[in-house]
Amino acid sequence: MDDSRFTDLDLAFADFIAGQSEVATGQKECLRLVARELSRALGEGHSCLPLTAEDERLLRGLDAVGDGLTARPLVLWRGRLYLSRYFHYERRLARHIVDLAGAAAAGPPAGGETPPLPGRDERQRQAVELARQRALAIVCGGPGTGKTTTVVAMLAALLQEAPAEAMPAVALAAPTGKAAMRLGEAVGRSLSRLNLSERVARAIPTVATTLHRLLGVRRGSSSFVHNADNPLPWDVVVVDEASMVDLAMMCKLTLAIKPGARLILLGDKDQLASVESGAVLADLIASLPENTVELTTTYRFEEGIASLAEAIRAGQGQRAWQLLCQGTAESVALLGEEGLDELDRRYGEIFAELASLESCDAQRALTLFGRFRVLSALQHGPRGVAALNKRVELALASRGFAVRPGTWYHGRPVLITRNDYGLGLFNGDTGVCLRHGEGGELRVWFERAEGGLCSFAPSRLPECQTVYAMTVHKSQGSEFDEVAVVLPREDSRVLGRELLYTAVTRARKRVSLLVSEDVLHLTLSRAIRRHSGLGEWLGDQGDGSPARAGRGQGQ
Repeated sequence: MDDSRFTDLDLAFADFIAGQSEVATGQKECLRLVARELSRALGEGHSCLPLTAEDERLLRGLDAVGDGLTARPLVLWRGRLYLSRYFHYERRLARHIVDLAGAAAAGPPAGGETPPLPGRDERQRQAVELARQRALAIVCGGPGTGKTTTVVAMLAALLQEAPAEAMPAVALAAPTGKAAMRLGEAVGRSLSRLNLSERVARAIPTVATTLHRLLGVRRGSSSFVHNADNPLPWDVVVVDEASMVDLAMMCKLTLAIKPGARLILLGDKDQLASVESGAVLADLIASLPENTVELTTTYRFEEGIASLAEAIRAGQGQRAWQLLCQGTAESVALLGEEGLDELDRRYGEIFAELASLESCDAQRALTLFGRFRVLSALQHGPRGVAALNKRVELALASRGFAVRPGTWYHGRPVLITRNDYGLGLFNGDTGVCLRHGEGGELRVWFERAEGGLCSFAPSRLPECQTVYAMTVHKSQGSEFDEVAVVLPREDSRVLGRELLYTAVTRARKRVSLLVSEDVLHLTLSRAIRRHSGLGEWLGDQGDGSPARAGRGQGQ
């Protein structure tokens, strides 16, 4: 039996599940084999494991496998095998979404005047009408398609139709601190472009928070302060980068929406799905066309980046390679084998500018590192994040900068890899270590999602790593002026068009790729799709199945 595809956790989980069943040796071995496949699938972000008819027949009736109505570690449902927890998350989320999607929006009647929108995008106007009519509105589109401007117009329409004494309370949120910060800034810019009354403009917040903060963290618990029994106080909740929201978090969020409130989801269905289980946004868009508006006109991207992103999204390998090789667009470039030397040089330029600062200017330093970032598909390997970070540090040290790999030093960029609710730092937050004060004390500075900066002694930080390079997954919710994307020399199971599309669209002005033609074609030849039963649950909304679970069961 080849166990090389499985982690130690997969094998331990399989042994545990098999140990829960008092069955014959042959059945126990079958259960063990299926359980390790389920564990592997969950590790890859699937919420369930599709079964063959034979596997389903063998599993049916085993005491470790239930139907979702009894307490069993595994659940068998319509040819899919679930860990019980994820089965109930899917079921409960479907119920919450069905309630929201089918609800007519509370408040002022539909049909008021549409706030003035820049341009003449009919789909933006459709989104405004959707917000007026439905309690659930989904606005999807690629970067630069005007999602933020659209949501501001949606909010303005709701606010200007409300009486002054009953203005809806609005909350802005995103999965990560970086994404929340970007959302708040983008809303502020959009407000300046729309001709809104002072009353309406004041009611639209320009500060966003993370979903964890919105729901209220309970230390040492996976539950939140806000739930069905203690719903969120907001009348309208806007969530940006919704593709990053996993199954469990979306379930808990929808559970906490108070009766009569609106939920507006913004996201790009073509980006990578969440790191954890599920592809919730993609499932919702596919299942709820009446609640969805897709924006297709690009306003912001450089033409070269937009063209390359579209070729990647469509799986057009030859077109993408031609765009890279042509070199006609300054915003797109193909790096040769000496490409890694170019990346070292770019960080040398940043360090030289950092050294020229007369004092500890944390905001300037964070801005410098926001100009350029290396993105890799992998954490490990010759072209993985760990190797690239070490390479850059050694290159900087060789140029005379006071960089000591494995230590804290002035100018070290860092990425938080574990949530610390006490410090208000979350997985994915980025900061920079700088000398501070006359004594040269090292402090690590971060931007707050709510605005402003904060700093901590390095010894107080949760788990973190150097971040000259970061994985594409970790880059979600962030943008940089320039991005260099490094793909492995050989094929890898993590490669897919969603990953490369996400990486390329992190760049505002310029993107360069270090990739061979063969690997590019392999990457664009496959789309990574996650196994889920959410769409089927949503389709069962009226049949009296277990999907009709009440709101109070969703914690």
